[in-house]
Amino acid sequence: MRALFLAIIFSVFFISCDTNTTTHQNLIEFVPEHTSTLIKTNNLEDLKSSLTNNDLVQEFKTAPFYKSLDDVFKNTKDFKPKQEVLFCFSKDHTDSSQVTLITKYSADFFQFDSINKPKQEQIKFKNTTITKTELSTKNLYSVIIDSIFIGSTSKSIIENSLNTKPVNPELEKIYNTTASEKTFAVILDSETIEESSMFLSSDSIPLQHFTKYLALDTDITQDQITINGITKATDSVNYLIDIFKNTIPQENKMAQITPEDSDGFLSLTYQDFSNLQANIVVYNKQDPAETTLFDNTNEIGVIYDKESRAIVLHSLDNMETNDALLDSQEIIESFRQVDIKRFAHPEWFPIHFKPLIKTDTASYYAVLDDFFVFADQLELLQSIIAAYQNKATFNERSFYKNITEHLSDASSLMLVGNSNFLSDILQTNFKTKTQVNTDAYKVSAIQYIYDHNFAHVNGIIQRNKTRASENSVSEELNIKLDAKLLNNPQFVTNHSSGQKEIVVQDVNNNLYLISNKGKVLWKKQLEEAIIGDISQIDMYKNGRLQLAFTTAHYLYVLDRHGKPAKSYPKKFRDEITQPLSVFDYDNNKKYRLVVVQNKGVLMYDAHGNNVKGFTYKEANQTIIHKPQHFRINRKDYLVFKTSDQIYILSRTGQVRVTPKSSYSYSNEGVYIYNDKFTTTTDEGDLILIDTRGRVTSENLNLGENHHLFATSRTLVTQTGNKLSIRNKTLELDYGNYTPAELFYINNKIYVTTTDVQAQKVYVFDSQGENISNFPVYGTSSIDIANTDKDNHLEVVTKGDDNAIIIYQIN
Repeated sequence: MRALFLAIIFSVFFISCDTNTTTHQNLIEFVPEHTSTLIKTNNLEDLKSSLTNNDLVQEFKTAPFYKSLDDVFKNTKDFKPKQEVLFCFSKDHTDSSQVTLITKYSADFFQFDSINKPKQEQIKFKNTTITKTELSTKNLYSVIIDSIFIGSTSKSIIENSLNTKPVNPELEKIYNTTASEKTFAVILDSETIEESSMFLSSDSIPLQHFTKYLALDTDITQDQITINGITKATDSVNYLIDIFKNTIPQENKMAQITPEDSDGFLSLTYQDFSNLQANIVVYNKQDPAETTLFDNTNEIGVIYDKESRAIVLHSLDNMETNDALLDSQEIIESFRQVDIKRFAHPEWFPIHFKPLIKTDTASYYAVLDDFFVFADQLELLQSIIAAYQNKATFNERSFYKNITEHLSDASSLMLVGNSNFLSDILQTNFKTKTQVNTDAYKVSAIQYIYDHNFAHVNGIIQRNKTRASENSVSEELNIKLDAKLLNNPQFVTNHSSGQKEIVVQDVNNNLYLISNKGKVLWKKQLEEAIIGDISQIDMYKNGRLQLAFTTAHYLYVLDRHGKPAKSYPKKFRDEITQPLSVFDYDNNKKYRLVVVQNKGVLMYDAHGNNVKGFTYKEANQTIIHKPQHFRINRKDYLVFKTSDQIYILSRTGQVRVTPKSSYSYSNEGVYIYNDKFTTTTDEGDLILIDTRGRVTSENLNLGENHHLFATSRTLVTQTGNKLSIRNKTLELDYGNYTPAELFYINNKIYVTTTDVQAQKVYVFDSQGENISNFPVYGTSSIDIANTDKDNHLEVVTKGDDNAIIIYQIN
């Protein structure tokens, strides 16, 4: 983890470069020799966002490395890699730490601010040119070789990159095992990495002794960090991971005996102890004491309880294991009808299992079903007996069951620890004086599953969430972005999973797509601000959805990865003045995209072609609301609205209904309410128009500053702090309210508004009753959807200026 933070800290690059003509294809070819840590990411924005929003990482914000990390994030806005990026950490001949960046080069690799463009110098070297770029604290040297960009803080590394050399085959093999869909992958070379310890500091094992390479696909969300990967030793060196050669992982049962209030446990499993013993003898170069105690077992483990230790054997044959303890039958006491006996050979454990087990004082033991438990303190042994009898063990608790979803049932080596355990490991490895608060992380785990000369690795650090009570509202995510938000976040559908994601734009016109777990899937720079909401279309009729929207001079259609669809974006000379309208008349994906420019109306098909059958050109005045489509009794109606006229047209743009009266209209939309076209005047009167053009008006006493929303049978009006739902008027606290919106989900109506002054989000049902536990904190109007296919709805809103919040309605 420390290597990851170092990767980001040193990755501030502002470079332009020359080209070398040698042919190369893979980024791995340019990894410098003696690289201790290699970090690969396919989405740098996701990496930045994930680290910024992860609660555990935020605990380090007062540490020096985090301050440097934060500074890097503020200065990498010009760095726009589009493909895989490698960060390589190594030391040069002076033993100074150096960082190298490797990625595919593209024309818009850097998007410099012309005012603050860094100073650069071209240096001739052999038959090429190295670019030296002056950063605020370091110089960066760079070249481009076969469209591969290489930048380094070391000039000698760049010079060496110009010399063709074979790729380390072991490194290449383990590199090829890493995945691309995770937040990042990290490869550690234990021989060259700074010393790191495994397990508790008091029982630490240097990583350098444990294995050669670790390749870990790492996923970071706001509440958890998960790792999946492999570890591999080399035949030339004796590594601890190799003690599991020729053993078969078994189900880890230590959680069944470990008290829930202990610090955690270590578990080693094996099918045949003799194979494990032979490997340990080779590793330790020492013959063990003769005993049959371990012969009929398939697991040995350690329970950690502050400074005390208990050692547990899981026996496959209790009688045989008891026979091995014939010289240890002295009963010290009976606790809860369990005999506690004195063990005569506590030194056997470190002799047979060092360095994984170091305790040599476990002089008491008791038998609990198939578990033989040895401890150095009577009190610890008693607490283990009580917890086992009371079913107050790790295995019985939800916090442990939650993490096992990310783990395998069987593993060769497994380490599980509570929040204190985690804090101890982090403090030891990060070597920071900052006290890390891990209280929310009830339990974490890592496991190794040996498999033919390598081992699979799984790990999970997860924030413990208390189960939400019924009728409550719980905050699920609070996601910080790079800049202040420009518009309100909204949900869109992921066509692959059927779940919801979030789109939002910041003040720098960056458009983000964010998963419902808080991961930034991509960030795309647009020319202008988006007007209104974003729609989704299936332009190819293959189930894959695109995002469609307008800005002041562009019509965009973006695919799931943020790339423009063919023929898009469409650029307009005159300004677009209303949000994009998308019509699908017959629900057959034959879309019509309607663009408004003041009085004018333009209609396109999904591929950006003009719809020739649409003859309407422009209104008498500026159109004040985006065009709308309704179907009544199998007839289609297109509705355009100006300040003094409502146009009710056919699909082709011909007049279908002519209202018999005219008014001075508000900017509110038109709705179908009680089978009538319904809107308001600028003075707040309700206007209803039937399909024959007959008009009725009703004085609702709304006044000029009002809002309207309606369904076929529900009318919602709003003026000041008064919100009327059907015939019920609610008088809210005085404030500054967003226009009320109505959501119809699962046959239920939700009416929402936000007091942006008091920063309160309100949600009511169709009877005007407040939904339990609202209002909640929020600074914008909201969107509501079921984002993850469970039984709960989610709400998304703005939080702080640069943050979005997702709540769950339980």
